[in-house]
Amino acid sequence: MAANDTPRVRNCGTMLVHERLLRTDPSYLSARVASENRAWEAATFRIAGRTGITVIPVVVHVVYRTNTQNIADTQIQSQIEVLNRDFRKTNPDAASTPAAFSALVADARIEFELATTDPQGNPTTGITRTQTNVASFGSDDGVKSAGSGGVDAWPADRYLNIWVCELGGGLLGYAQFPGGPAATDGVVILHSGFGTNGTAAAPFNLGRTATHEIGHWVNLRHIWGDDGSGCSGDDFVTDTPNQAGSNTGMPSFPRVSCNNGPNGDLFMNYMDYTDDAGMFMFTHGQVTRMQATLDGDRISIGYQKPAPVTLKFRDDINTLKFRDDVATLKFRDDVVTLKFRDDNTTLKFIDDNNTLKFRDDIATLKFRDDMVTNPRLDPIKDPQLDKPPIMDRAKMPSGDLAQGTTSDRSLQRVGPAPFILSTPHHSTAWARSYAGAYEDTMAAYEAQIAEYEQFLEQYSEAEAAGQLTASDIAEAEQLYAEYVRLVDEYYQLSNG
Repeated sequence: MAANDTPRVRNCGTMLVHERLLRTDPSYLSARVASENRAWEAATFRIAGRTGITVIPVVVHVVYRTNTQNIADTQIQSQIEVLNRDFRKTNPDAASTPAAFSALVADARIEFELATTDPQGNPTTGITRTQTNVASFGSDDGVKSAGSGGVDAWPADRYLNIWVCELGGGLLGYAQFPGGPAATDGVVILHSGFGTNGTAAAPFNLGRTATHEIGHWVNLRHIWGDDGSGCSGDDFVTDTPNQAGSNTGMPSFPRVSCNNGPNGDLFMNYMDYTDDAGMFMFTHGQVTRMQATLDGDRISIGYQKPAPVTLKFRDDINTLKFRDDVATLKFRDDVVTLKFRDDNTTLKFIDDNNTLKFRDDIATLKFRDDMVTNPRLDPIKDPQLDKPPIMDRAKMPSGDLAQGTTSDRSLQRVGPAPFILSTPHHSTAWARSYAGAYEDTMAAYEAQIAEYEQFLEQYSEAEAAGQLTASDIAEAEQLYAEYVRLVDEYYQLSNG
């Protein structure tokens, strides 16, 4: 394929980079172990992380040999707009998700903006332009260094670096997983697969190559697990069906493989290999992995802003809204008593000590700033770790359980995090005994319980003012049921 030809089939070089770093950089291997453990813990223990939206500053490095390759600012801006739609689930084609998979579609809660300040603190457009004598670049990171005809990265802990250039060998783009060298961290995109105008060419002219590669940058794997056309690969996401190899072009639903009928492959996912028009969604499980990365490897980058709407009571104007500027709370004026059960257990308010009683017994919830009413038990010490279940078909080699010991103590058990670092062709099964899993789990429960108590306090104040409707009561009952479940699980773990 000539250097200036636009590929007709998606080709991502991320796994080539991943495998190269595994062979050549021991620190990358250990970083991937830590990264995958964090992702596993977040998915398994439902560890509470950031709840709002993370905004990522982006610098686009345009590296060009010809004037055509020196893409316009408008083409770059069109790509930023695509990313913001795709990662916030506001892309119109998300509605094309088959009904069988519609419940899986999720908002990644990530937004992107061109940087306004450079590493030295000077104003910037977030775009750099570098002329080169290199005809085309490959997946060897040459474009990421001034010494090899490219341009050096801006600090990876503050910016998402995107290099846009001419790529050879049919390559559309590639990314570096979290944990790699800072000097090469970021994504690389072919200029004719970037944005939606200018040099962008079909079938990769809708900006989805950058969506796919940035998915890798926040620790997403290819959806088929990179095992060729077999059924033994794993992307470490529980809500993506197993599938045999990549899907290209524009598949028709259902496309069944690996006995995953009747619904078949989730080929419309951004992490498959379809044309741009054929991919338009992330799943909830993938969002969990991305958010775990933002709370881990990439915690220093970007800033957070609150989600625009947190809790909604109804579809009309009487809605509880949380805006970025002013939190507005609106209720109807009719008087309704809030009950959580149908018996005589009614929500009661005592004016003298600001105590909210859900029952007439000692189980009392207090909303006070100076005390914590949940009794604390001594934490479990030295939890024993079971040999983990293997999350794909690879065999767990004996002796690989770090810190894995036996003991006569009968204590609550917490399983370690199993994962596969690379493809089955050269993969090694790893597991790590995570000694702090109990403490992290309990802290996550406490944070979530505290958040629920804040919402319940809002309900109680509204009830005291006689401002809740029947619809509000239903919402409150659901919230209270979930609160009771969390508290029950918390005490079960405490007594383990």
